Amino acid sequence: MIDQRHNAPRRYFVDAQGHRVLIGLSLQETAEFEALDLALTETVQMAAETGIGKETGAVDDVRWLELYSKHEGAWRAWIARSQAERPRDLGFVNYA
Repeated sequence: MIDQRHNAPRRYFVDAQGHRVLIGLSLQETAEFEALDLALTETVQMAAETGIGKETGAVDDVRWLELYSKHEGAWRAWIARSQAERPRDLGFVNYA
């Protein structure tokens, strides 16, 4: 499995209250995702440097993946809607 943490695209929007949140997540879920992302990155780095602490992130990994999956699903749906609404370019060139 590919570790998505280092290449995880972050797609934010501004909600009605002016908060920057990940598409598909609430403000609280966005904050939780970002905190988990930072903590897991630090845990992985510490484990690599010291060889300890690697097993402590298992529960956090599950929650991080749940939030990432929720965001990714919403992002893909948003992209599909955006593409459906966009007029298609038929590739015709008018040289007149």
